[in-house]
Amino acid sequence: MKVLIDIPDKEASFGIKVLKSLSFVKKTKPMTNVTVGLWDNLNEAAEQVRLHKQGKIKLKTAQELLNEL
Repeated sequence: MKVLIDIPDKEASFGIKVLKSLSFVKKTKPMTNVTVGLWDNLNEAAEQVRLHKQGKIKLKTAQELLNEL
């Protein structure tokens, strides 16, 4: 299982040390700001797809997106 933990920059070193000291933690890897932004965008898109499937929102068609360009 993968878990995303949000730690303030000033505490990141300590947080990484704590995580690495746990025997059941396989890997620790800080995320760059670009990666965090991408992650947030993907989560938002997944949420919009979920809401669309439930009929709560209407998404634009591919043609509508192309027309905006």
